[in-house]
Amino acid sequence: MSIILSKEQAEMLGKWRDFYWDMEFNNVVPFWQKNSPDPEYGGFLTWVNRDGSLISGDKSVWFQGRGAWIFSHLYNTVKQDPQWLAIADSGIDFMEKHCFDKDGRMFFIVTRDGKPLRKRRYMFSETFAVVAMAENALAHKDERKLKRAMEIFDAVVRRYYTPDETTPPKGVGDTRPLKGHAMPMILLVTARILRNAASNFAGYEEFCAKAGTMITGFATEVVRDFYRPEFKCLIENVTPDGKFVDEPVGRIVNPGHAIETSWFLMDEARETGNEELKKNALAILEGSLAIGWDKEYGGMMSFVDCKGYPVEPLEHDMKMWWPHNETLIATLTAFLVTNDNKWFDWHKKAFDYTMSHFPDKEFGEWYGYLHRDGTPSTQIKGSMWKGPFHIPRCLIKCATVIDEIMKEAK
Repeated sequence: MSIILSKEQAEMLGKWRDFYWDMEFNNVVPFWQKNSPDPEYGGFLTWVNRDGSLISGDKSVWFQGRGAWIFSHLYNTVKQDPQWLAIADSGIDFMEKHCFDKDGRMFFIVTRDGKPLRKRRYMFSETFAVVAMAENALAHKDERKLKRAMEIFDAVVRRYYTPDETTPPKGVGDTRPLKGHAMPMILLVTARILRNAASNFAGYEEFCAKAGTMITGFATEVVRDFYRPEFKCLIENVTPDGKFVDEPVGRIVNPGHAIETSWFLMDEARETGNEELKKNALAILEGSLAIGWDKEYGGMMSFVDCKGYPVEPLEHDMKMWWPHNETLIATLTAFLVTNDNKWFDWHKKAFDYTMSHFPDKEFGEWYGYLHRDGTPSTQIKGSMWKGPFHIPRCLIKCATVIDEIMKEAK
């Protein structure tokens, strides 16, 4: 599809691309490259203050994978900087040595030197380990790491479809069984990253075909079970057979999560030529922006109710960094796949809000947590949830999508 741009749009896209590139490599990546790698025990530290100073040595297992993925990805897609690869390798090594339990599951938090502190029923530590090892395998051209990523992924998929004693149900008994949007959504993107890595090795054609079938299945599950056309939004929890639960837990919408899903789906639709999937992805994005954007103060709300009722999470009206990252990516991707100017306008709105509220002009990187009015609620730059992942992924992805738009533009 050829994209038609006005002169003003072309100029704006060029400015945005330069901005994203500059913020990525002269601000965000240097902040984490300096403050996150642990010189003593290896792996990634993320509990850091506004200036990057360490608050706690406890380590998020998610970020051992996330950090290893981002630095491997930068190595694979931007330039082969040996420092980036060494940082990624350190995260992989720390994970393998300290983050797996004897039952094959992974911990959630460990001490700085790798002793287990907490383990959760969710399998997100494992999915982040998969993408890290897959991307790192690609960087090293190391088939052993690719097979390790495939091994972990197979175990996650098996437990997703057939839970065992290591994945107990969240609720009590069979009173109100639920399944969450998060698992098929993250399995979708995990399988995509793993398929991409495997496609660069000889002899994995059968696996790539199988991964494609799984990706289609995860995408189908997300759209069929969690997108509610009657509410024009994607909800977080349904019954195991995809039915709506008219209780707070069943009405909760996480707009940022839904928007993240929308660009995962758009990327897959674009690669496979699946027009129906693209249509559904755009509907999810449009509905999420309509219900999630704060019309009074601007920015993305954290949680809303699909029927407009009050919601339980106390942070429901906070503006967090990552939903804005996902909004920037998704709106640009939507413009790429449709050439509809409404998505260009949405990107401008999201860009203007995000860049006027989140970046810290004095110490670099971004504030993560804002009150509804856009003022910082805390000075921390990193935590168990925030570190070298969403922001650097967003910046490089946005710059890349703009390059694709400009390439296809008339």
